[in-house]
Amino acid sequence: MNEFVLTATRSMRGYTSRVVSHLIKFPSFSHFKDTIDGVDILSSDQFADGEREVTINTSIRGKDVILFTSSARNQAGIGTDEAKIELYHAVDALKRAQAEKIIVFEPYVSCARSDRTVRRSSVGLWVHFKILSSLGAKHIVTYQLHSDKSKSMLDPTLCAIDDVPALTLLKRYLCDIYIRNLESLEKVVRPHWAFCSVDAGGEKLARGFANAFGAPLVVAHKQRDYSKPNSIESVNILSAEPIEGKVLWIVDDMVDTAGSVEGLIQALAPFKPAEINIIAVHALFSPPASQRLHQLSEKGLLKRLIVCDTVCCSPEMFDKIPNLEVVSSVELSAKIIRTIITNNSMDELLRVFDAAAYLKSPNLFNQ
Repeated sequence: MNEFVLTATRSMRGYTSRVVSHLIKFPSFSHFKDTIDGVDILSSDQFADGEREVTINTSIRGKDVILFTSSARNQAGIGTDEAKIELYHAVDALKRAQAEKIIVFEPYVSCARSDRTVRRSSVGLWVHFKILSSLGAKHIVTYQLHSDKSKSMLDPTLCAIDDVPALTLLKRYLCDIYIRNLESLEKVVRPHWAFCSVDAGGEKLARGFANAFGAPLVVAHKQRDYSKPNSIESVNILSAEPIEGKVLWIVDDMVDTAGSVEGLIQALAPFKPAEINIIAVHALFSPPASQRLHQLSEKGLLKRLIVCDTVCCSPEMFDKIPNLEVVSSVELSAKIIRTIITNNSMDELLRVFDAAAYLKSPNLFNQ
């Protein structure tokens, strides 16, 4: 195992400190506390004209460096453009300091939806990956990219990528908090729950939940107006079973302005489900998401909203959005780091989740 350092851009220092606290709990890493607790080795300075420079404050020559970063909403209050520029400067500084290997850990890639090549527009995700690999990043780790095709934008001979399915965290959370045992899975979940996609493209995500829990699948077919971002024209509901009286879980990889889920919930309401919930990985909550979600809750149309902490949810967010539940990803991040540093297989972290198997032996998916 090569000597390694964990660090972060300003947007992810709090998250990274929590990852370190989990990582040193592993017996093989407990004596590395002084080595891995290097979250603050980067300093970011701004010149009077607005330009930026990142400096490495200690020697990292010959070491593997894991750099946590985010360009989404963060505790430091750093905007998307500034966060990206700081990331690019950080990778350049690490390379110039002769790091052996640079691993960029970006739980949520903010430009992930800019992945289409059919229009006269830039492809933001390709630009992002191209810059990182050109600057010297050798490995990128993400959670739940917006599309599977996104991983093909990187040349694997130059930079590897691991996109970890964070939806597994949410499936485990449902088992731990709302199902708890096999009897509940058999008598409550399978006959009375259903999982719904936000659109036809999201059917694969919702089907993964339906298969994992043995519950019905509902597919929403969404008609977009592609001349306007975040706009929906109509929603059609497809279901092989009656929706009335079901506990519905809308599954998505992210909630941005909440326009899609608002339209979907309004389309589902006439079918008279027992309750409607949202479960998604990335909590972007761009305006006017909080107002939309609050109004849906006030009208009794939205029961719960469950997300991961891949994007920072401030205390004020819990006041704005009723029944918001945030699932931590830091322990999984620590396991991923342990796996990478020890050159072990990622198979255990990527395996397909089965609720019945998990409820029989919770440690099966918690190794």
